[in-house]
Amino acid sequence: MGARQAGRRDRLRAAAAERGLDAVLVTELHNVRYLTGFTGSNGALLLRTDPSPAHPDVFGTDGRYTTQAGTQVPDVELLVDRATATALAREAVRPRSGGPGAGRIGFEGHHVTVDGLRALESAVADAAGGQVPELTGLGRAVEALRAVKDDEEVDALRRACAIADAALAELAAEGALRPGRTELQVGRELDARMLAMGAEAPSFETIVATGANSAIPHHRPDGTELRAGDLLKLDFGATVDGYHSDMTRTLVLGHASDWQREVYDLVAAAQAAGRAALAPGADVVAVDAAARDVVAAAGHGEHFTHGLGHGVGLQIHEAPGIGPLGAGTLAAGMAVTVEPGVYLPGHGGVRIEDTLVVTDGEPELLTLTSKELLVL
Repeated sequence: MGARQAGRRDRLRAAAAERGLDAVLVTELHNVRYLTGFTGSNGALLLRTDPSPAHPDVFGTDGRYTTQAGTQVPDVELLVDRATATALAREAVRPRSGGPGAGRIGFEGHHVTVDGLRALESAVADAAGGQVPELTGLGRAVEALRAVKDDEEVDALRRACAIADAALAELAAEGALRPGRTELQVGRELDARMLAMGAEAPSFETIVATGANSAIPHHRPDGTELRAGDLLKLDFGATVDGYHSDMTRTLVLGHASDWQREVYDLVAAAQAAGRAALAPGADVVAVDAAARDVVAAAGHGEHFTHGLGHGVGLQIHEAPGIGPLGAGTLAAGMAVTVEPGVYLPGHGGVRIEDTLVVTDGEPELLTLTSKELLVL
């Protein structure tokens, strides 16, 4: 594990050097975990562009995590201070016997608050003594590294998807998806089965939406009862080793009407088009359009109200974003969702979602539950 994190730190080091930075302060906890392996609730990393015995990388946390940090981050110098970020900022600029401290420090501007930035500015000004070092936004440099998964990350995603697949299969086989039960009951049982199968936690708040509620893309399950003839939308996932799966399946209880089959077949065709568009170098806007155009051509463009997909990994939503307002291209190793939907307010909606890994050939499908319309 340590070698993987060290390699990631070196890639960030190279990116920082290209930007003319002397050091980088990483404070977003998912990014800290990615670069160090630390899983606690308070941690930050000071990464030197040109580390030396006098100016090494430093990992910071508070006294609650001293032992944990020693186990999870044994290869980085440890600084214990409750005010972790400001303590590391002072450490970055403090002169040592090997020379002056950092003069130009990158920080995660999308994560640091206005008050947090003022505290960093004050800390470096006090510690430097003379000329005040420059604090500059790093952008989402770590998130860009995280977008491409290595083999161990993909394996964790495979295991997370397999748990979600198995939990849904059990639920359906045992008759738990039946009229009279409530959305809340189904959601809690689905979560419990994933946990029993080895998930650390659900990937997010499980969505169970039946009847007219299925037309609400992110409906929160409530006491609504499942009824015969209704659509039932299930959007859920499992977390394994910190990595999140994401899958949506929509089924019908009892008998499927013509309009339900028509909408389902349309979404299935759009989803297939989106999956087929996944390839290294593909523009994310074009991938979204491949699926969206299918829906629009059928007259339901206004009923597809969200982007086609997103990256998954240490967070359930991460780079890349695949949608009309997205930017950039796909690369081999990116783990993404493809999840078109058609939502008819007051009637019902269908979403079909898979998690896949972009490869140099066919994308690898990680969520293996059938996408044929299931009528229970």
